[in-house]
Amino acid sequence: MLGANHVKLRCMDGVVRMGRIPGSMKKKTWIREGDIVIAVPWDFQKEKADVIWKYTRPQVNWLERKGYLKG
Repeated sequence: MLGANHVKLRCMDGVVRMGRIPGSMKKKTWIREGDIVIAVPWDFQKEKADVIWKYTRPQVNWLERKGYLKG
């Protein structure tokens, strides 16, 4: 967490991006260090992204079992 609804994201393509939590997720979803999220990179600044989804623990377990997440 960087503060002001910003997070540092380590993406699957190896890039570390600054993520922004949009207003629709601010109050409803708590994002902590180590959570698995879906982030969409910006078109005009590839080093920034918007967080659009946070996976729950059972969803992460399913993704790991099916091989979508590596270790």
